[in-house]
Amino acid sequence: MREALGLSKVIFVPSCVPPLKSGDLAEVHCRLEMVRLAIKDNPYFELSDMECRRGEKSYTVRTIEELKEQHPSIEPLFILGVDAFLDIPNWYKPERLIQLCDFIVVNRPPYSIEEILRSPFLKDEGMRLSGETQALLRLESGRKVISINCTSIGISASDIRERLKKGMSIRYLLPESVESYIISNKVYNNLQSAE
Repeated sequence: MREALGLSKVIFVPSCVPPLKSGDLAEVHCRLEMVRLAIKDNPYFELSDMECRRGEKSYTVRTIEELKEQHPSIEPLFILGVDAFLDIPNWYKPERLIQLCDFIVVNRPPYSIEEILRSPFLKDEGMRLSGETQALLRLESGRKVISINCTSIGISASDIRERLKKGMSIRYLLPESVESYIISNKVYNNLQSAE
């Protein structure tokens, strides 16, 4: 994806305290370490602990503002799954967020670009097809939403937690170093089986 989009670097920013998530999240230091292990061999990937250093609820709008302030010559792109993109109306200052940066939205089943086109929030923000391609949408703010298809391997963090909760193997679902870290540090040992 990085090469296809011509990105010089992809920065991973784990959330310190995700305002809309609760429950089975790993401790923030564990999430930072798992990301570090997962990306360590890719020179184009970088880990940022900027949200964790704040030590408070993580709001994407603040993170994008901080990135733009630190790197005024760089225009950030926000990469996220279509499910998260469709949830933006529930985020902190969504109207401000969609004015700050362009979005790369990764389609993954069961969601698709059609879901984005039907979003009442985005219609209110003046979203329209660019005419160039259905994968490129433009917002009234001038910002772009680039929809890309990615080969789906059907693995999510919640799937990993669910497998661990049920005592199932996570082998081959994660980089070996991340799997080893999760097991040796008992990252998700607090999960209780619902059975």
